[in-house]
Amino acid sequence: MYMQVNDEPRPNHRIPGLDLAGTGYCPNLNFRRTARAVTRLFDLSFQSAGIRSTQFTILVAVAKTQPCSISALSRVLLIDSTTLTRTLRLLQKEGWLTVSARSTKRRRFVSLTQLGVEVLVRALPAWREAQKRFVGTVGQDYWINFRSELEKLAHLAVDLESGASSAPASRAH
Repeated sequence: MYMQVNDEPRPNHRIPGLDLAGTGYCPNLNFRRTARAVTRLFDLSFQSAGIRSTQFTILVAVAKTQPCSISALSRVLLIDSTTLTRTLRLLQKEGWLTVSARSTKRRRFVSLTQLGVEVLVRALPAWREAQKRFVGTVGQDYWINFRSELEKLAHLAVDLESGASSAPASRAH
């Protein structure tokens, strides 16, 4: 069931003194809701392949960049290194990837195993079908433009997080 998060311009009368005006427009709330909905759609598609969409995303990123340092993979996926390391450990337990010992520069590198490649081979048809359905429904041109806007917003958020930008919203347009 889908429900719009309304942003009523009045105080919340259920909890006296709590003014939630404006929170329905929160980027974090709206992006996370959307991300969960899209994740569920792709998770359902991946069930027959025995993989979750979050695992698929990481395996694809590794396949495209291997061997890749954990820090570089973290930057590509915008996941903090600690969280990524924990997730990589789980994928390593599944036998889907390897993580090297620390090199002389204290970096560790991630690569797919043959089993990881086989998991991707099994999962790619499900991904292609879900992708086709999703993009076909929203429209190819809309998706290409929206994806570009999402990339701009990701860069803007990273810049704001690092304090590198205090530019007005015009940068995102």
